[in-house]
Amino acid sequence: MSDKRLDPSALAAIAAAGAQVPRYDRGRPAGIVHLGVGAFHKAHQAAYTETALGASGGDWMIAGVSLRSARIADELNPQDGLYTLLTRSTEGTSARIIGSISEVLVAPRDPAAVLARIAAPDTRIVSLTITEKGYGLDPATGGLDRSHPAVAADLLAPRNPQGAVGFIVEGIRLRRERGLAVLTVLCCDNLPHNGAILRRLVVEFARELDGELASFIEAEIPFPSTMVDRITPASTQKTLDDTQALTGFDDPAAVETEPFSQWIIEDRFASGRPEWEAGGALFVTDVAPYEKMKLRMLNGAHSMLAYAGFIAGHAFVREVMADTDLAVLIERQMQAAAMTLDPVPGIDLDAYAKDLRARFANREIAHQTYQIAMDGTQKLPQRLLEPAMITLRKGLPLDAYAFAVAGWLRYCVGMDETGKRYELRDPREAEIAALVDGAGCDAGSIVDRMFALPGLMPEELSRSDEWNRAVKSRLEIMLAKSMRQAIAAEVGRARAA
Repeated sequence: MSDKRLDPSALAAIAAAGAQVPRYDRGRPAGIVHLGVGAFHKAHQAAYTETALGASGGDWMIAGVSLRSARIADELNPQDGLYTLLTRSTEGTSARIIGSISEVLVAPRDPAAVLARIAAPDTRIVSLTITEKGYGLDPATGGLDRSHPAVAADLLAPRNPQGAVGFIVEGIRLRRERGLAVLTVLCCDNLPHNGAILRRLVVEFARELDGELASFIEAEIPFPSTMVDRITPASTQKTLDDTQALTGFDDPAAVETEPFSQWIIEDRFASGRPEWEAGGALFVTDVAPYEKMKLRMLNGAHSMLAYAGFIAGHAFVREVMADTDLAVLIERQMQAAAMTLDPVPGIDLDAYAKDLRARFANREIAHQTYQIAMDGTQKLPQRLLEPAMITLRKGLPLDAYAFAVAGWLRYCVGMDETGKRYELRDPREAEIAALVDGAGCDAGSIVDRMFALPGLMPEELSRSDEWNRAVKSRLEIMLAKSMRQAIAAEVGRARAA
């Protein structure tokens, strides 16, 4: 490491070295407050905003908010919000300095500062990437989980919130009290109908406190739905080393990503928006077809390969793609997902699947299977279980989905085939452990117990003998023999089909 850290004075030297740097007025006001400044936001929405600011300027800088850790703020704030985005492809790695984030606030340190920023006259959009588990969503009802720790705390002390929904509701209340312009709330997480879901959570939370405020939110605040897509691995020492080599400066906030990026946005904004289309964002009247395509074809295949690949000993997606047997199953998973979709405007699904497989195989992207495997109970319903139910209704083969869900159940055992234990990193980890431990190594008992987990398995699937048999038979091989033998048996089925 050098003793030169990225800051505004470094931009001229970095530009001379060949990297892109901000060339717009970074002193403009922040029109966006973003909750959840993680690697994905830095590689996706902040990068789109960077391009928009470079194309047309405007008061669209981002005030970031960390709802938990202070680490990101401690990395970015000394650099005036600047950070390096590495893009890795087979042609090489390029560096771009992103300047669209003006500051990062830490909610646990100073919740009042976060509220002040949301309620500032310049703020016109509040956006979010807090992962599925951050919303306080009750999977059984699709509404607000009042027992979620942040939700429960914020209902008791709404003027001093901790969670995203609490901050949004109190921020809107303050803006309304002060007569400020209506803002837009933009969810950018992988939730189906994410705008509608967030709207319901916010309205239900507000109604617990103030019926009039809830009615105002229902009538006046837009919650556009979005579909987001960009593979963003966790940063490693190599990320930092390559950043220093390409820019000449140290940057602890550097992130890396792939060349591909997609953002589909429902075009409903109350008080304007950046020119995100300059970065390739597509504004549509209905996001749902694109959202289902991505959740089922990309994310569903990602989940399947993560669980099977991790247990089979593959640390990275690129290793899974180099495994010829698993590559067959990934292609089958995408084909099965495509069979559950209605036509998607402007998209050839076969070409989309081919592009996905090429992205997964990018040797320059070190995307960990263990990273993708986390939060399974939050991800499986939209990625695997809903399309499995549609597959059942259509009378189509259940093989791909039965194998994928069996892989998740095998992962839920919490021990790999060498006997090494690992954390599931799932918000329902304690419930899962109790169910699995009580079942021993009996595949049928594990399936029965896990399928009864409240709010997870659609009743139509739970009642299906065909579905239960299909999952149990695959899990039996994974437990009694090995994941490798289960994969081989599944490839045999796929080739015989």
